[in-house]
Amino acid sequence: MQVRFVTLFPDAVLAAVRHSILKRAEDAGIARFDAINPRDFATGNHKAVDDEPYGGGAGMLLKPDIVAAAIESAGPEGACVVFTDPTGELFSEKAAAYLAEQERIIFVCGHYEGVDERVTQKYATNRYSIGDYILTGGELPAAVMADAVVRRLPGVLGSAQSLDQDAFGDGLLTYPQYTRPAEWEGLSVPEILLSGNHREIAAWRRKERLTLTRKTRPDLFARAPLSKDDLKLLQ
Repeated sequence: MQVRFVTLFPDAVLAAVRHSILKRAEDAGIARFDAINPRDFATGNHKAVDDEPYGGGAGMLLKPDIVAAAIESAGPEGACVVFTDPTGELFSEKAAAYLAEQERIIFVCGHYEGVDERVTQKYATNRYSIGDYILTGGELPAAVMADAVVRRLPGVLGSAQSLDQDAFGDGLLTYPQYTRPAEWEGLSVPEILLSGNHREIAAWRRKERLTLTRKTRPDLFARAPLSKDDLKLLQ
């Protein structure tokens, strides 16, 4: 998979994705990361990439011709062109799974007050927000989404089972996990996890996922596909 970032801060976003699992994915040739700076396409003495919004208002907008030139250099044909946008669809595991099926992704990182709407209308295949809050730029959201996508590619994780047990994999949060020592600071690992009874452990983990999701994320719980066995565990 080729992942490109259109960003005013290439070093920042590339540094964020070239660590740990994502770096191993790039070293193995499973994913390739690069970045394109719109400023390279600006003209004039000051290389201006932004201007005041029509109609007035605070802040500056990235100019459409500059951003479009950067996107065109990335080769948008046949690629998913993702704009980081607080007005976009909330990014989810479902969205990550969809993007993981693509061969090429271009993340367009907004800055200042964002990007001229006409650029988004022309190029965007998807608009995603990572949450209901404002950041100074789209670099961190783009890196977050790239991480969620690339880790789903075959061969990236050490075990395919890791994907199966991840939070949100089936619409539920994950269960609490523990490691050695069994006693720490007066706190003990649940006895069931030390029993060696894999069937009971699986049931305990499922129950924990159900109860935790119902308590902390009722919005997810309301949409989760529950079985008769799940209902018995909850009772």
